[in-house]
Amino acid sequence: MAKMTQRIKELFDKTPTVVLSTATVDGIPNAVPVGAKKILDAETILISNQYLNKTLANMKANPKVGLTFWQEREGYQLKGTATVETTGRRFEETVQWIEELSAKVGRPLKSKGAVILQIEEIYSITSGPGAGKRLV
Repeated sequence: MAKMTQRIKELFDKTPTVVLSTATVDGIPNAVPVGAKKILDAETILISNQYLNKTLANMKANPKVGLTFWQEREGYQLKGTATVETTGRRFEETVQWIEELSAKVGRPLKSKGAVILQIEEIYSITSGPGAGKRLV
């Protein structure tokens, strides 16, 4: 497992939308914007599944994913393995979180599952000589 630094966590929290990338078992890529996301700990990200149809099918067939986020000239890519939980404590907490978010934003949102990303690698996507460098 790879651990996010405090700076990476701060940027992740500050970035409203991240890009979740998956691929079919045949290697056909898929990338989607995700706003319902949060850090569980330095090695784990939670994403709520409201609309992840093709993405969810890809994760079930090929659980390796990438999560990319940036602001201005600083950015990171997290790579790891995703699992989907549709029962249990984390799922119930995610359903509650999304119901609260739905009320706050004034539009109907419903979580169908909690996507748990276990971070295995972290890369810099910041432009310059370190672009693409594996950090952890």
